[in-house]
This record gives sequence, structure tokens and C-alpha cells, in this order.
Amino acid sequence: MAKITRVEAVMVDLVPQVRRVDAIQSFVSQETPIIRIYDADGAIGTGYSYTIGTGGPSVMALIAHTLGPALIGRDAAMVEQIWRDLLFLTHATTVGAITAIAMAAIDTALWDLRCRKAGLPLHVMAGGAQDRVRLYTTEGGWLHLDKAALVEDAIRQKAAGFGGAKLKVGRPVHEDVARITAVRDAVGPDFEIFTDANQAFAVDEAIRRARHYEPLDIGWLEEPLPADDVDGHQRLSRSTSLPIAVGESLYSHLHFRDYLQRGACSVVQVDVGRIGGITPWLKVAHLAECFNVAVCPHFLMEIHVALCAAVPNARWVEYIPQLDRLTTQGMMIEDGYAIPSTEPGLGIAWDWAAIDALAAPGSHVTLS
Repeated sequence: MAKITRVEAVMVDLVPQVRRVDAIQSFVSQETPIIRIYDADGAIGTGYSYTIGTGGPSVMALIAHTLGPALIGRDAAMVEQIWRDLLFLTHATTVGAITAIAMAAIDTALWDLRCRKAGLPLHVMAGGAQDRVRLYTTEGGWLHLDKAALVEDAIRQKAAGFGGAKLKVGRPVHEDVARITAVRDAVGPDFEIFTDANQAFAVDEAIRRARHYEPLDIGWLEEPLPADDVDGHQRLSRSTSLPIAVGESLYSHLHFRDYLQRGACSVVQVDVGRIGGITPWLKVAHLAECFNVAVCPHFLMEIHVALCAAVPNARWVEYIPQLDRLTTQGMMIEDGYAIPSTEPGLGIAWDWAAIDALAAPGSHVTLS
């Protein structure tokens, strides 16, 4: 058992390669805190998390002043113990996005370190349930795109082997229906179409729209309501045959318990970068399995491919490439499936020269 001797952190601000607009916001940047944890044996674990353009400096400050110093001298192998201690150390700021995002960067680094020392890839170390997971794409379904662009992208992705595509909804309902119908007519019945409202609707509007979407045979209606409206999601779930998907905007594993116990969702989209790391991600995935609910995580495909392969109830990985400029090798894809890396650790091939070149000025932190 080796003690943690040093913690390094830096933040990279990544501007998306394509314009991303949904019903409530634009994704203008990805602030990406990256952490390296060193132990007394000389082993290094690397982890990360993200924001979509706000809060990154606050995440880095929490790491630099509170969470990072608490790691020095700890036994790096005691990942669950460290996660719980950090949770209670920050009890005054939990449940909260800034704390969860900061903890995610640390926890993923600890898991990377654990896997590297064991000589195992994450998907094996965390469970070893699958060797590949189906892919769907979101990159061609943004709300600002016209109908022709949606159809063109869906046809292209189906030809490339993807099993489905996500379309953003939130235009007037007749426009949403026309856009989904155009894509369905183009790709046929054997290609999944998912929809995402990004929390844009009130309950009455969500129920109304679900009735319009039902004949189009969509795979799920994602985030139809604000994430803290469990009652509304329960009412909606009882009123429609559409699968209701939630999770990307939940920052505690206990919130998923509430949704699952009340039958307020039928797809769980837990995000490792927002839930607080791999440790709570696995808790949510196994809890969902107990309710016979599928896990289809939000974003961060480069790490979710391994986590999805670790658990038996993961069904889809979301294709949104965002780390290409920070890595020397992308996620492996074969016949429309995401393939987890067989290398020890998270399976992410970081390009440290690129990270240093793109680092936000003044964001480097070193603790020892």
C-alpha cells in the first residue's frame, strides 16, 4: 500500500468543434480539470471532469485549497474510503455541481492509479461484464440545424454502423414532429431515434408533447422536465408509453434512488463527470440493475466506454468526441460499437504536450 505524495492539476478549456445548441443553452466550451495523483511507488493516475463553460475556476479552487491537500499521505488504494472522506469534508457544499465535478476528477484519477498498479483495464477492474457497447450519435442532431441537415447526418451515421441518433427537441411541437418524422422516414424502423428536451418543458407541455412523439417510435424522451422535479417525471412516466431518460443533471447517487423507487424514469443517464466519479457511478449503475433499468450515460464517451463495459445493464454509449485534441489515440469503434481499451487504467492516451499548450493561464496546481 503506497501513500499519495503529490497531486498536480491543470484546466484546459476546449471549444467544441461543431456548434451545439439545445432548447435552453449553447455549449460554448468544455472546461476540463485534469488531475495527476502520484504515489510513493512512483505510480501515476490521471483523472478528469468537465463543465460546459461556467464554474471551471471554482472547481480548480476547491481542488487546490480543500480536496487536493486532503489527499497527501493517504493510502491511494483506499478509493472508497477517500471518496467518502472527501464527501464529508465538503458536506457544506454538497449536494452541488462544483463539489461533484471536483470529486469526479480526483476519483477517476484514483481509479486510474488503482487499475495501472493492478495491470488491468478499467472495464475489467470495475466488473468485466461486456466487451463492446452500441454507439449512438448526438453530434448531428442539434436544435439549430435544419431538417435536411438532420436527415443527412442520420443517413450517414446509419451507413457508418451507428445504431441510433439523438435529436434535440423544443421547437414548436409541430416542428419537432416534422423533424423527427423526416429522419424516421429516411432511416427506417431499424435505427433508433432518441430525443432530448434538456429540461425545457413544464409537466403539462411534456405530457402533451409525449403524445405527439409516441407514434414516431422514439427510443426515449430525455430530460423533459427540470431535473429536480421528481413528481413531474413520475406523472409523465405514468402518462406515456415513451421511455423517460434522466441523469445528466443529477449530482448525487441518492437522487437516482428517488427516481427509481418512484418509477419516475426508465433509462438512467448517469454521468461520471457530474456524479462525483467512478465510485458513485458504479453505485448508480448497480442500483439501476436492481430495478431492471438500463444505463445509457451522458457524454464523456472516452471513459464511459469502459464503465459501460463493466456493468451488464449498460445499453448505449453516446458519441460526442471532445478529447481528440488532448489525446494521441481516440476511442476504438468497430461496426458501430464502442470497444473498451485493453490497456491498464482508464484507457485514455493523454497527450501531455497538447494539454500543456492548451492549459488555461494560471491554472496549474502542484501539491505535495
